[in-house]
Amino acid sequence: MNRSIYLDYNATTPVDPIVLETMLPYFNEKFGNAASRTHSYGWIADEAVEMAREQVANFIGAEKNEIVFTSGATEALNLALKGVFEAYQSKGNHIVTLATEHKAVLDTCKHLEALGASITYLPVDKNGLPDMDSIRDSINDKTILFCGMMANNETGVILPVKEISTIVHERNCIFLSDTTQACGKIPVDVSQAGIDILCMSAHKMYGPKGTGAIYLRRRGPRVHIKAQQDGGEHEGGRRSGTLNVPGIVGLGKACQLSKVILPQEMIRLKSMRDRLEKKLIATGKASVNAGDSPRLPNTSNLIFHGRRSDVIIRDLNTLAMATGSACTSAIPKPSHVLLEMGLTDEEASSSIRLSLGKFTSEEEVNVTIETFLNYLPSD
Repeated sequence: MNRSIYLDYNATTPVDPIVLETMLPYFNEKFGNAASRTHSYGWIADEAVEMAREQVANFIGAEKNEIVFTSGATEALNLALKGVFEAYQSKGNHIVTLATEHKAVLDTCKHLEALGASITYLPVDKNGLPDMDSIRDSINDKTILFCGMMANNETGVILPVKEISTIVHERNCIFLSDTTQACGKIPVDVSQAGIDILCMSAHKMYGPKGTGAIYLRRRGPRVHIKAQQDGGEHEGGRRSGTLNVPGIVGLGKACQLSKVILPQEMIRLKSMRDRLEKKLIATGKASVNAGDSPRLPNTSNLIFHGRRSDVIIRDLNTLAMATGSACTSAIPKPSHVLLEMGLTDEEASSSIRLSLGKFTSEEEVNVTIETFLNYLPSD
């Protein structure tokens, strides 16, 4: 079976060979438990974890002791939302989020509603952006948290996080941002952006699956959360469980590598993405969803007018593409993100996400363009 051209980097990325090489010793020769403090095997593992913690912190402009390792962004978001809800009940029970958030946020908010939380789901406009006045007006004296992803996983739309954080902090609330898609694609700095809680995942940025992290601001304001997983007081009592040392090492290395190549890689990916969009739009058969918004440089969400996306994906099986989030790809209904942006069911069902990455070549983009041009019917 011939390998297809991979155009789904927002779903997951291959592990960078340098990351893999860095991880391998921690599966065998350096196999110690990082919580074992009585011998060198544990010390070596713990040292590797702390080095990775430093690498992650440096990557997002944080301090080392503000990083907590998790199994991925979904766990981190659950810990953030549920942990804040429990920790701040004396202040209030109100959380504000966007209707276009990832299901890891929306489903967790639905869970919290059953526990007595009051959740406001703010709409977005046709460009995938919320209204700043609506954000300001949605926050009341019972609001404890605002949750808004830095970059949307389906459209690539980048939120004005600094402007949002200013509004949120003026109202004495905590700002949580899911940066799972942003990390490794655009610069992320918690201080500059005013983020109080950040969630990220290794496998979106050429690290291993099953590893992620949560950033918890320690001052200005100091963020408190209630642990959701007990059993050993690991990670300062915020997330118990034996640490995935190889995975954590991989996340740290992926962060270190990304920080070095990001400026050049952003330019390269945007150039290829823009050329791909231009060629497809020129056919008159496609248009870009949220094309007027600031977007991730690698991401394109296109409507193919009059053609169902599932049919296109089936017919063009030499291209590995997606209709949206990998986490909802088994759900046979249009993207909630596109519907919230005002697209009709038909338009949303005709949309495909193309996402490029570190290992995407100019030749692959050329073949992709040629494949689409040969497939789309001419007038």
